[in-house]
Amino acid sequence: MYRTKIEDLKTWKNSVSRKPLIIRGARQVGKTWLMKEFGRIHYEQTVYINFEKDKRFHSLFTDDFDIKRIITALKAISGLTIVPEKTLIIFDEIQALPEAITALKYFQEDAPSYHIIAAGSLLGMALHSNISFPAGKVNFMDLSPLTFTEFLTATGEKSMSEILLSQDWKLITSFKSAFINHLRQYYYVGGMPEPVQKFTENNNFTDVRNIQKEILNTYELDFSKHAPSDIIPRVRMLWNSIPSQLAKENRKFIYGLVKKGSRAKDYESALSWLTDCGQVHKVYRANRPSIPLKAYEEREAFKLFLVDVGLLSAMGEIDPGTLIEGNRIFTEFKGALTEQYVHQQLNSSDNYVIYYWTAEGATSEIDFLLQYDGLVVPVEVKAEENLQAKSLKYFCQKYNPELAVRTSMSDFRKESRLINIPLYAIGLLKEITVREKL
Repeated sequence: MYRTKIEDLKTWKNSVSRKPLIIRGARQVGKTWLMKEFGRIHYEQTVYINFEKDKRFHSLFTDDFDIKRIITALKAISGLTIVPEKTLIIFDEIQALPEAITALKYFQEDAPSYHIIAAGSLLGMALHSNISFPAGKVNFMDLSPLTFTEFLTATGEKSMSEILLSQDWKLITSFKSAFINHLRQYYYVGGMPEPVQKFTENNNFTDVRNIQKEILNTYELDFSKHAPSDIIPRVRMLWNSIPSQLAKENRKFIYGLVKKGSRAKDYESALSWLTDCGQVHKVYRANRPSIPLKAYEEREAFKLFLVDVGLLSAMGEIDPGTLIEGNRIFTEFKGALTEQYVHQQLNSSDNYVIYYWTAEGATSEIDFLLQYDGLVVPVEVKAEENLQAKSLKYFCQKYNPELAVRTSMSDFRKESRLINIPLYAIGLLKEITVREKL
């Protein structure tokens, strides 16, 4: 299974300013596989340590942070030689040993020639606890589920992925039906590596759904095992409300949908816990489309997206026939899946700062505002072949942006500063706009 983040890891490996790397991402997005695969391809050997499963290593970090002593002990316990520049050291589930997180500082200061990658499913939560975090002494990389182009490659459709990447729109349009079919599959399967792998083996949607439910059950177990006991019920209620939140025409998060009469302060800790673990992503409203969008952020208004569109499909109990065949009774939730999908493709890239916008009185809404390359770009999302974008038209008349994007099932087209990008190509938004010189 190919992941484009391998290329980012190669850049990290060869960087003269390389520091220990922390990979952030939700449980089961493929962090462990990515680290091991990178080590297999690009190093002579890999020393893999899982701090959650193997307690033998815990004592190495409790007395002091003498790196020579730690390396000697790692050699003895692993039975492998550790050679700077040639050995990759992996610290997995590092949140299980906060002292190991602190130790990354001393690897960077005292032994920078050692290549170290760390990851942890609940790392975000750990970083907000009372540990001595090595600020400025580590590099970060975020890992998301497989993108749509990665999904195509993983499912044996590498040529389709290459056609998309070519941006030959005449050729792409000739394969439109195939792209739409694969996209609907992606809405169901999603980008979590295990369901994708199962789908490649037998194309069985039932098996895929069973694995997705297992992942959701794992997340639920994490609630019970790792969340503070006083917020566990609220974490569960908030989590289970997400499909209904996204099914609304206006996808702004409403606390009253979690529990009648609920207020923000009731669920603040629960929401922070879910976002820290990478299982949900917040997109805040910006009241003005100006740089920097952060300056115009309204923190009381936000949308909440799941980590993966396939998991949203599973939580919504969407059957494959309804989704793949495009059943019309499915119209409203199809919009929810589509917006989740678009956010997922955009969020997988490090290129964008992502917000959304609404007019006063909520008469118009822009699904996403992107900040990149000195631009603020509105993106309107349509689930079908729809070129009527009233909100986008209003926004453009009001703010006159340099570039505006509409994404739908319609073909690629460019109209002055407005560009329609097919949904199946939205992950290439930046590349497309650069190529088209928009």
